[in-house]
Amino acid sequence: MVYLKWFFLLVVWTLIGAFLHYSLPRHDVVRIVNTYEERIDLDTWTRIFWSDPTEQAKTLVNRDVKFIQGVRPNGNSIVYRNEDTGWGWPPYFKFDTANLHTEASDSISARDNPRWVSVTYFGWRNLFFTIFPNAISITPVDGPDDKPFNWFTTLFLIVFGGSVGYGYYCWRRFRRNRITPALEGVGDNFSAAGEAFSQKRGRFQAWLDTWKSKKRR
Repeated sequence: MVYLKWFFLLVVWTLIGAFLHYSLPRHDVVRIVNTYEERIDLDTWTRIFWSDPTEQAKTLVNRDVKFIQGVRPNGNSIVYRNEDTGWGWPPYFKFDTANLHTEASDSISARDNPRWVSVTYFGWRNLFFTIFPNAISITPVDGPDDKPFNWFTTLFLIVFGGSVGYGYYCWRRFRRNRITPALEGVGDNFSAAGEAFSQKRGRFQAWLDTWKSKKRR
């Protein structure tokens, strides 16, 4: 039972961690090499990793999506999708896809004369399932090592961790002061009822024994 409890907690916290890792913003320093638009099919389960900013978009099986191609300082390539999030989740309230596409196109540079930018994004890149992170904003930086500190995610995780810790402390205190005494009281009542029943049964058995002895005489 103990192992089952820890396995359940491990699964729950893994799902929470994955959810936060997907939803919270991150920063990449890249050199943008291209922007393009491509029609994407949305008829598989991976649709959940694409935005549905409008009610009409939810009914489409394919649509045109803008992309931003970049190269990291170590030479690895990265591709971001550029979609509005609208009023959906995560709540970035992004409505400037066209403007961001223009900014990205204006930031394109060659390897010989690089222009480095910080791309703020959320989501994952998965080649097998064709999943792309969603770019939120682009900010010029001085160089490939000029990566901004992720203040929002850091502060959010501190507040989230503190809230979870405080909630656990309150639960432990509530359980110790209220639930455990109540359960012990119920257990004591059951024990007392069992003892009373045993005593009554013993007296009844003794009374029966007296009748049996009278019959033998």
